[in-house]
Amino acid sequence: MKTDSIREQFLLTFESIDFESIIDHPNILIAAAFWDNDRYCAAKTCYRFMRKIDDLIDNHKASNERITPEERKTFLTDVSKWLGMIVISDDCNPEKEALLKTVERFRIPLWTLESFARSMIYDINNDGFPTFNAFLDYSKGASVAPASIFVHLSGLRKNGNDYLDPGFDVKEAATPCAIFSYLVHIIRDFRKDQLNHLNYFADDLLKKHSLSRHDLSDIAHGSPVTRGFRNLIAEYRGTAEKYRRETETMIKKIGPGMEARYRLGLEIIFSLYSLVYERIDPENGTFTSEELNPSPAETRARVYNTIMDFSL
Repeated sequence: MKTDSIREQFLLTFESIDFESIIDHPNILIAAAFWDNDRYCAAKTCYRFMRKIDDLIDNHKASNERITPEERKTFLTDVSKWLGMIVISDDCNPEKEALLKTVERFRIPLWTLESFARSMIYDINNDGFPTFNAFLDYSKGASVAPASIFVHLSGLRKNGNDYLDPGFDVKEAATPCAIFSYLVHIIRDFRKDQLNHLNYFADDLLKKHSLSRHDLSDIAHGSPVTRGFRNLIAEYRGTAEKYRRETETMIKKIGPGMEARYRLGLEIIFSLYSLVYERIDPENGTFTSEELNPSPAETRARVYNTIMDFSL
């Protein structure tokens, strides 16, 4: 297919996306819209199961400051049942069958689902992160695992009606963008998370900048933004910049071996998180959702520009 025809097809897909109606996890839905339908459905099947248990825990924390010992046991049982979805057994759960078929057909690495489940178990048993390294370890399941599914599906090679594994290390490829996007996500959703009794800022870095968790809650509820908090955001943004550069390098490394539509998907999701990253202003920002979340029109414009700048 000629490059002009490929770009025209991308633009047709672009015009079919209703940017106003995409609210939850828009970056993934927008980027995967350019894939073929089979892989798009595979991604939705996997993410649906991951979101199910994640939302269960986060929604409980939003309504309750603490998880009681009895609730903890219930949640751990729920995670175990979720993990059981990827283990062959004799039961006839239609949802389980859909997940198993997807995992088998698209060769989804089981470590992604297992690692994600471990991060959910951490959420149940812990309240936040004592150190930034503890957060990075948690991110291997909470962020790198789902990102690896996206990268795995992007890198699959078609072989007739079957698929071959990507020709690169999926976890290595997914890690920089996963951590970059997660750090951006944490800054973007700071106020919303605090109001829902969720904190993703590491205690050691809070201490470094003379902050407490109580200070974060106060700022989220309307107290003035302090110099210490601005310094904290500056450090997180600086760390995100490191992973942003690594992501650029990784896309250049693995992109040439991918079909154009999947390489475009990677560039779109990276570009959309970069759009939020660019809005983070440690010195002058107020760190509200309105300030940090691009409008549908801004998102649409960024996707359009990514398509037009895309090298075919």
